[in-house]
Amino acid sequence: MNQKNDRRKRKGKTDYRQYCFSGKEWVECWLEIMGIAVIVNYLCYRSWWAFVGILPGSFWYIKWKKKRKGEKRRQNLCYHFRDVLQGLLTAIRAGYSMEHAVQECRKELEQMYGKEEDLVKELVYMEHQLQVGVPVEKLFMDLGKRSGVEDILNFGEIFVIARRSGGNLGEIMEQMARVLGEKIRVQREIEVCISGKRMEQMIMSLVPGGMILYIQLTSQGFMDVLYHNVFGVLVMTGCLILYLFSFWMGRKIVRISI
Repeated sequence: MNQKNDRRKRKGKTDYRQYCFSGKEWVECWLEIMGIAVIVNYLCYRSWWAFVGILPGSFWYIKWKKKRKGEKRRQNLCYHFRDVLQGLLTAIRAGYSMEHAVQECRKELEQMYGKEEDLVKELVYMEHQLQVGVPVEKLFMDLGKRSGVEDILNFGEIFVIARRSGGNLGEIMEQMARVLGEKIRVQREIEVCISGKRMEQMIMSLVPGGMILYIQLTSQGFMDVLYHNVFGVLVMTGCLILYLFSFWMGRKIVRISI
């Protein structure tokens, strides 16, 4: 899978709907999994068998981690695509064709974000494809499908229609840039408003574990009845399931998208 993804990246055909970890990200993910497993085992079970039993949950954690990183990547694509629209619009107003506007936009974006930014790589790929005669509207449509971002896909579809019908491309791009900019502004305002609530939710999520650790350190032996016996394992497992459900609900409540 990783080899296939690497080939896609080299060709400029990254599928942003599916996120693949790099080697460094795999190491970081497994270190996080091991750390969580050690903490949960110490607080709830204190058994090597329980530690081994917790590890299968790593598949859920990896899936969740990939989903979060994929969402963050697509969010950055959406934010930076507004700059792409502005760059293309400026070049078109300056008298460039859409094909040359892609090149000018790439240069501008490269100065802003560097060569490793996803949309810069996509524009470089478009330049290469334009040189071999691939229609620019087809390239934007392909990017929209692979991006997993509704706004980019909408632009690709509108661009195809405008090309075929001879519509005013500059006016269309200006309207798209204005709508997308307003959407991003609202999204960032929401992020600022709920950032404090997210921090509160994270702190509250750490309180149960902190209370158990505090009791264990200040009243040694008080909670021994909950370890190394069937009743204690059942109680701790029930509490852990309730905690995970509460954590999931809390994260879902403070997650708002438009």
